Amino acid sequence: MTRDSLDQRLIDLEIRLAHHERMAEEVSDILSAQAAAIDRLTAQIRHLRERLGEAEAGWGRSPQDEKPPPHY
Repeated sequence: MTRDSLDQRLIDLEIRLAHHERMAEEVSDILSAQAAAIDRLTAQIRHLRERLGEAEAGWGRSPQDEKPPPHY
């Protein structure tokens, strides 16, 4: 191999490496954003479960369980 051929191969490898490093950074950013979204959605689901549990607890009451208004 000639010196020019080796230099060109090295340049090509450096270009490919730079491309792969950029892709790895982009994937890392995407994964970080997805992790944050998952955390946010998990918190929202937990909150909605709590609210649903509270609402379901209120459904068990019958109209007879409620006291009549004070004007009766």
